[in-house]
Amino acid sequence: MRKFGFWLILISLPLLLIAALEGAVRLLGLVPTYPVFVPHPAAPNYLTMRPDVIRRYFPAGAEIPNVTVEPHYFLKEKPKNGIRIFVQGGSTAAGYPYGLGASIASMLENRLRHSWPAKPVEVVNTALSAVNSYTLLDVADDIIAQQPDAVLIYAGHNEFVGIMGVGSNYRLAESPAATAVYLQLKQLHLYKLLEQMLVSKPAVAANTQEKRTLMSKMAAAQPIALDSPVYQAGMAQFQRNMSSLLSKYREAGIPVYLATVGSNIADQPPFQSADLTPEQLKSLSALQRGDPSQFALLAAEAKTQQQAMLSYQLGQWLRQQQRGAEAQEWLSLARDFDTLRFRAPQEINRQIKGFVDNKTVWLVDAEQALRDHSPDGLIGRQLMLEHLHPNLPGYFVIADAFYQALAKSQQLPAYAVTVEKARAWVLRPVVPAEEFAAFARVAQLTSDYPFQRTPQPIALPAAENPLQQAGLDFYAKKIDWLQLMQISMQVHQQQGDVEMQLKIALILADAAPDQPSWNAYAAKLLEKSSHPELAWWYWQRAARQ
Repeated sequence: MRKFGFWLILISLPLLLIAALEGAVRLLGLVPTYPVFVPHPAAPNYLTMRPDVIRRYFPAGAEIPNVTVEPHYFLKEKPKNGIRIFVQGGSTAAGYPYGLGASIASMLENRLRHSWPAKPVEVVNTALSAVNSYTLLDVADDIIAQQPDAVLIYAGHNEFVGIMGVGSNYRLAESPAATAVYLQLKQLHLYKLLEQMLVSKPAVAANTQEKRTLMSKMAAAQPIALDSPVYQAGMAQFQRNMSSLLSKYREAGIPVYLATVGSNIADQPPFQSADLTPEQLKSLSALQRGDPSQFALLAAEAKTQQQAMLSYQLGQWLRQQQRGAEAQEWLSLARDFDTLRFRAPQEINRQIKGFVDNKTVWLVDAEQALRDHSPDGLIGRQLMLEHLHPNLPGYFVIADAFYQALAKSQQLPAYAVTVEKARAWVLRPVVPAEEFAAFARVAQLTSDYPFQRTPQPIALPAAENPLQQAGLDFYAKKIDWLQLMQISMQVHQQQGDVEMQLKIALILADAAPDQPSWNAYAAKLLEKSSHPELAWWYWQRAARQ
């Protein structure tokens, strides 16, 4: 017994010492901390996701990708009888390139407020560009602490080349298992202090590199072939992290609405593929001239060699022949064979569907919704700006899929008012000037790798009206977002467009719930509109300050 006690003390001493050091480091505040949610600087009764939350994943002094979240405020104390929903995901969930207005959170919030006019409704965005399932899992406990009634997730595209992905330039460790261990160690302030002492600050990047797009910086050089060890590691990473994430929400009794992800397969050629051989080019030419016997030979080669570009060309031929189902198969294969994995392979959606149990996790088949609104069921430029970011109609389709799923699951109160699609489209919280700024951002994105081999100059059309000029000035950072909205309000006041004035007033009030004047103005316009029942929410916020 004495021998057991001796060994117990001997083993406990190092642990006690580590615990004491950890406590001392925390007490002295020797390392910076990056909590997920922080108080509003001017209104501490509101919280927001901290803009630089991405810093929590990197050692002090390390090069950090330029990823921030737009402020989206919610009450520190959840309102009685309120409905609070959180949204997780990457850049699509965040509304890129339009900004917060096109995000799933903003697209839904106004519509849900009209659907539950007697309840305080908060739909909170936590989506960030370039993040994947590691970040979703890491912030889950912080989200649970805010007492959500539901969590909505649209994620999967960044699993390979997003931050901490197996094919990313921003890996934190050499393997998914090591990354998981690293994230656990990062919870210790003592570990962060040692890391801070040992990691030297890298040299500042050259100006030319600083001007490159985030997408051009993310992917490591190595190709990731379908079913290769690195590919399998990425899929296992997604399965493991999402299983843990959903278990957390299940244990907390929080329903999750998990969406499949869509990408442009119809009009986006593979980013990285073996070149077509002269023989394949000759066979494709014969196929185009009307010799269908070439198809079987080329199809066999495409599948055997996992040749993305050949699969894409076969899909395009089938598309021309109006054989939509077959074109879908081959264009999907082209995306899956693409060894530069900026688009989620179909296996991601199969895993997502496998998580659904209709008890704690409900499916939002966003990919199918996008297909349903696409010619021949092939998702392309009608709804996509480039490889995977939707245009405004595409964002609306995704948000509508969540809206319908929330009602169908019967996990939240039934809608008092079902807001039809036509009305919801009018309510979308994006103004024309923001659309023009988004057009410029897409032009910038597609002027660099992987859309171009080398960065190309951007040629933007001249503005034809004050709203387009405001959008260009906002893109060029000559004005800020508030000035953009003020210019938009002035233009629509001059035009006598009451609907747009109300929309802008609501956008401003929701962007700054601490501003009494903006919320009171929105309330007044609502009282004059055909939906005065929502005015009380904005009067309450105006009086709260």
